[in-house]
Amino acid sequence: MSEKKQTKFSTRLVAVLGLLIAVTVVISMWFIIPVPMTHGNINLCDAGIFIAALLFGRRGGAIVGGASGFLLDLLSGYSQYMLFSLIVHGLEGFLVGQFGADQSKGRQFMAITIGGVVMVIGYFISDTILYAMPTGLAGVPTNAIQAVVGGVIAYPIVLRLKDRVKTQFN
Repeated sequence: MSEKKQTKFSTRLVAVLGLLIAVTVVISMWFIIPVPMTHGNINLCDAGIFIAALLFGRRGGAIVGGASGFLLDLLSGYSQYMLFSLIVHGLEGFLVGQFGADQSKGRQFMAITIGGVVMVIGYFISDTILYAMPTGLAGVPTNAIQAVVGGVIAYPIVLRLKDRVKTQFN
């Protein structure tokens, strides 16, 4: 859905974004792998963020990204990351939506890559601030895996839902 056509959020869009936040948090909590060396975890939050961003643009991606990351950390016992997740996942969703919504498959892939890199760098900074540089470095591979898995899950779902979303929201 093009954000140029959309000047405000409809009730339907608010409801759908709220559902995407809820589904993202629930699925992420269901599949959460603690990573003791970073005091963090691997989860499927990025898949929901990528889906929202590619289907609903930068604002939808930022809202689902920030809210789902924040709520996931709050509810799963990783509260030290809540504010970082709000910012990092919100920015991730914004950028994926900015560069990937209503674009070619190649640009969508590039947008997911940009979002994943931003997330990895964001959590490197977060872990370094919270703990130390070695902790930040230790989180890079696990966060990269999380981003790749999120993209692999999200992309086929976006391809299947893209036309339905366009007809429902245009």
